[in-house]
Amino acid sequence: MLIDVTTPQHLDDRFRESLGALPEPERRRDPAQPVRDGATLTGHQLLALFDAQVTSRQLDLAGRWLRSFGEGFYTIGSAGHEANAAVAAALRPTDPALLHYRSGAFYCARAARAAGEFPAADDEATPTSDVPEAAGDDATSPVAGDEAATRPDLSPVGGAPTGPADYQVGTDGTVEPVPAFADPGADPIDVGAAGGGATSGDPAFGAVQPDAYAAAARDVLRGMVASAREPLAGGRHKVFGRADLAVVPTTSTIASHLPRAVGLGLALERLRRVETAGRRDGADAPPRSPWPRDAIVVCSFGDASVNHASATAALNTAGWYDHTGLRIPVLFVCEDNGLGISVRSPQGWVERTLRARPGLRWFAADGADPVETYQVAAEAAAWVRRHRRPAVLHLRTVRLLGHAGADAESAYRSAAEIAADEARDPVLATARLLVDAGLATGGELLSRYDERGWQIRRIAEEVLDEPKLATAAEVVAPLAPRRPARVAAAVAEVAARAGGSGAGARVEAFGGKPPELAGPLTLAQSINAALADGLLAHPQLAVFGEDVAAKGGVYGVTKGLREKFGPARVFDTLLDETSVLGLGLGAGLAGLLPVPEIQYLAYLHNAEDQLRGEAATMQFFSQGAFRNPMVVRVPGLAYQEGFGGHFHNDNSVAVLRDVPGLVIAVPARPDDAAPLLRTCLAAAAVDGSVCVFLEPIALYHTRDLYEPGDGEWLGQYIEPGGWAAGHVPIGRARVYGVGSAQDVTILTFGNGVRMSLRAAAVLADEGIGTRVVDLRWLAPLPVADIIREASATGRVLVVDETRRSGGVGEGIIAALVDAGYVGAARRVAGVDSFVPLGPAARQVLVSEEAITQGARTLLAR
Repeated sequence: MLIDVTTPQHLDDRFRESLGALPEPERRRDPAQPVRDGATLTGHQLLALFDAQVTSRQLDLAGRWLRSFGEGFYTIGSAGHEANAAVAAALRPTDPALLHYRSGAFYCARAARAAGEFPAADDEATPTSDVPEAAGDDATSPVAGDEAATRPDLSPVGGAPTGPADYQVGTDGTVEPVPAFADPGADPIDVGAAGGGATSGDPAFGAVQPDAYAAAARDVLRGMVASAREPLAGGRHKVFGRADLAVVPTTSTIASHLPRAVGLGLALERLRRVETAGRRDGADAPPRSPWPRDAIVVCSFGDASVNHASATAALNTAGWYDHTGLRIPVLFVCEDNGLGISVRSPQGWVERTLRARPGLRWFAADGADPVETYQVAAEAAAWVRRHRRPAVLHLRTVRLLGHAGADAESAYRSAAEIAADEARDPVLATARLLVDAGLATGGELLSRYDERGWQIRRIAEEVLDEPKLATAAEVVAPLAPRRPARVAAAVAEVAARAGGSGAGARVEAFGGKPPELAGPLTLAQSINAALADGLLAHPQLAVFGEDVAAKGGVYGVTKGLREKFGPARVFDTLLDETSVLGLGLGAGLAGLLPVPEIQYLAYLHNAEDQLRGEAATMQFFSQGAFRNPMVVRVPGLAYQEGFGGHFHNDNSVAVLRDVPGLVIAVPARPDDAAPLLRTCLAAAAVDGSVCVFLEPIALYHTRDLYEPGDGEWLGQYIEPGGWAAGHVPIGRARVYGVGSAQDVTILTFGNGVRMSLRAAAVLADEGIGTRVVDLRWLAPLPVADIIREASATGRVLVVDETRRSGGVGEGIIAALVDAGYVGAARRVAGVDSFVPLGPAARQVLVSEEAITQGARTLLAR
């Protein structure tokens, strides 16, 4: 039956039968020698690759077994992709790796490399502090590592299985070892008896020796069962990642990690050049790279992902920067099994697509040949390391066991097609080569396979008893740590330097006239000055985006910054929001403090998953081991006069407020802008926060509040001596009292602040006293201030310039209800519509008249 072809039992049986059928080697080869003529891979290394591949295969079988009785929660496996172990072997364990979800063998091999348990070739180069600049295209020598060779023997990991539980009697009367995961539908073992109490001397498992592969397997199994002891995500998700292995966790969103990889490569190269230029000590010293100076980035993905917009953006950006002469040392690895779940990649499409990418050097290897895969991967890695330029390795693979446990391949694949893939099983290919090279017999490899299986079975049983996350507080603990006292202290420290040891440099940067001496400023001018102060205070800070450098921003907000701080710290990017955020994600991961600009709020929606799926999840999926501090500047909201239309007047922020842990600041007044930005920068630096600084475009150059020429919307820029006292913590509002301030409370933000103050002045003439509360923070909302100010009058008018559906007002009303507020409440919000061009916009946006009428209606109740 066709279904038999897709089961773990069948795959295991086929593999065992194939090993048993392998002929005896004609002669034994010295494992220290290359496995065949012209190869760089030695017998020692090939045996280690086999161990990594077998560990990964047994983990796939374990995942299906755990799922069969409801104790496993993740069954996307790596079967058929085990060739990526050779890619890991060709890299250094200090090269940061962003891996897709079929990377089990890569992860195991990386663990062995990092532990010094993976044999090194005699001619492997030791990492050096100096990397040659780009030369010719003849740099093809493999560079794979520097550890001493270990584990040259072929003996099983532990002793051979013993005891009746380890054998079964076949129909022909022969006695055979029982595969560790022979029957995924079998009754579960008694976890209470064996899961926590089995020892290395337990006859049911044999004497298992600890090693790097076992440690890696425990990591993966803990992820499968959502154990709180899983070392990276802590039971929040099954990811490949560990800080000490330089494996950066990625989500399973297709290709979304590729833009980050490009950003990381660009950041690593920038930091390398900074270190080459020399360093100085002190708080204002340039940042150091967390990885070696000659490190390269490796990023793997599947063939179907080639078609995804995120992949297109990343590959295009890498080529674009290479074309401009900027170096990005990234090795993209496309593992091509020909399928995206059930949809086939057209024959030749992936190769044609990848080879056509300008600026990317193309390499290709057949995953069914471990010697070729290792040699080509080593060549590709060496080329990227030497030239500091991007390359792509197109690795042909197969997919065994389907996409995941619930995938019925028989619905879209023929038995012959599946059998053809099984014939190209990369683990079997490695086994055949070991036998052909005279390094092992089929029986020896089967014993090794079984022993590893029993080891992983035992670990699987042990992790079943480990604790799970049991409370909401435990789940969200690493999501977005908030340490307001440390953030306040960081602001105070920056202030002390700006007014003390850094005072001279600050005066010089501002051309002899600091902003506090420049008179009252507009919102745009205040943000510009605060960015300059941020660049002075944080040597790791970089400002970038479309048009931010040479032009100084569409609205002049970043004008002059490149001239003050240079093109390495203030630079223009290509026109692609996904790549802009990807550059920020990579820079933050490398230890920089990126401040990217998305030119308009409407453009953010093209790339919002870089915030939701990548930025906001990094600390959540790594328990803080990795983080990507970032402050994203986004000009947005509506009310631009003479410059309208949906893409320049976007009042939708729901997608941002829905992202867990994201901080959203909205400065309305010039004297608030700098304190809010300083808080965001400090929170990013101290807590790794991901912040969005949403700037109301219509208020950028506004000068007046009530009457033309009154200048009451301008604000003074506070000198450094007042920064600490004027610090604005995340989630604290600002309150304005108009008249008696006893009759009605208006809760608003952004453009709504100015309109509400103008409406409050009209109401004051009618004897109505108003409290206007500028929320300043849309996430987290200043709930305590909302409740306090609402209770003070018992009448609340929510002025929400976003839309009625999914708008900020819904969150405010919900906060009031949750707190037990019993007074009157009313909303004035934008219509559920896109913003049209010209005067028609007034029909769907909040107006001052609507605010005054809303307040009167509340008072009339």
